[in-house]
Amino acid sequence: MDIPTLTELLRETEEHHGPYEASAPKHHWSDWYAAYIVARENGRAPDEAADDAALHMETLRR
Repeated sequence: MDIPTLTELLRETEEHHGPYEASAPKHHWSDWYAAYIVARENGRAPDEAADDAALHMETLRR
């Protein structure tokens, strides 16, 4: 992955993290970002990746 592509993906990730962060329990942003980015890299659509990241965060709280 090149720098411009990663930059755009990080910006997209930030946008999708905002709604999650507003209502989620305390968490470290990097856990959500990592799950979102892996989902996007695996071909998931942005909304699907956000759902995957939220589910990942749920598993961390158990």
